[in-house]
Amino acid sequence: MVAVSAASVLTSTLANAQPAAVPATLVTAGPPTVSKDAVMTHIADLQKIADANGGTRAHGRAGHKASVDQVKAKLDAAGFKTQLAPFNHQGAQGWNLIADWPGGDESNTLMVGAHIDSVTAGPGLNDNGSGSAAILQVALEVSKAQLKPQRHLRFGWWGAEELGLIGSTQWVKNLPAAEKSKIKTYLNFDMVATKKVSKWGIYTDGDKALGAELKAWFDARNVPNVGININSRSDHAAFRNAGIPASGVISEDSLSNLDPCYHKACDTQTSLSPDALTLATNMIAGVTWKLSGAQVAARG
Repeated sequence: MVAVSAASVLTSTLANAQPAAVPATLVTAGPPTVSKDAVMTHIADLQKIADANGGTRAHGRAGHKASVDQVKAKLDAAGFKTQLAPFNHQGAQGWNLIADWPGGDESNTLMVGAHIDSVTAGPGLNDNGSGSAAILQVALEVSKAQLKPQRHLRFGWWGAEELGLIGSTQWVKNLPAAEKSKIKTYLNFDMVATKKVSKWGIYTDGDKALGAELKAWFDARNVPNVGININSRSDHAAFRNAGIPASGVISEDSLSNLDPCYHKACDTQTSLSPDALTLATNMIAGVTWKLSGAQVAARG
C-alpha cells in the first residue's frame, strides 16, 4: 500500500469538490391553455374501455377497474405518487385512486376530485368520464409544467358514486383525523360536458368562498353561470359533511332538466360536448393554479 500524505489528500479533495447546489428561484406561474385534443384523448380511452367491457364502467364491473388502472398508469408516468384505495360494496370490489404531486405544504392540501364509475346502463362519458378526464388532464399539466405549488396538490377518482357516494365517503371516513385536517379545500367536478350548456352550475350546498372563486372564473370570461343546489348528489358531500370546505361545478343549470342521455346507454363520447369539456378543463386548471399558489422554477 502506497503512503499518501495528508496534504495531497486535501488537495485532491478540494479539486474534486462539487459546488453547493443553489436553490432554484421560484416565480408565480400562470395556468396552461388546455387543448380540446388533449382532454378528448382521455374520453376516447374511456369509451374504448366501456366498449370492451359490455358497454359499462360501473362498480364491480371489469370496465371500472380498467378505467382506474389506465388513469393510474398515466399518472405514474407523469411522476405522481399514486395509491389505490379498495373498498367493498354490495359484495363487489370498488376502487378509489389517489394521486399526490410531490411537494407543497401538506398541512394545507388542495384536493381536486371526480367520480370515475358509471351506471350499469351505459359507459357514462359525461357522467362522469368528463370530470375524470378533465382533472386527469389538469394533473398532467401540473407535471408538464413541473409545478412547485405552495400548497400540496392531491387528485382523487372515486368509485361507486352512482350507488350513493360510497367510494368518497369510505375514503374520507377511513382517513385518520390528523390527515383529514390537512385537507383545507376540496373541489368536485361531475358532469362537465353536457351539450347545449345554457348556464354552468356552481354548487350552492358547499363552501361559499370556494363557490365565489369558481364563479369569478366564469364571470371574468362572460360565461353564463348560476348557483345550483346539488342536494348532496355528488362527492363533495363526503368532504363537506366531514367539515372540509368543498364546492364544485356542473354543466347544468337545473337538476330537473339534465342531459337527455343522463344514466342511459347513449351517454357516449358522441353525446357530449368537446367544447364544454375543454372549457371546464381550463376552468379547473385556472382555479387549481390560483388556489394552490402555483410556482415554477425561473428560467435562465
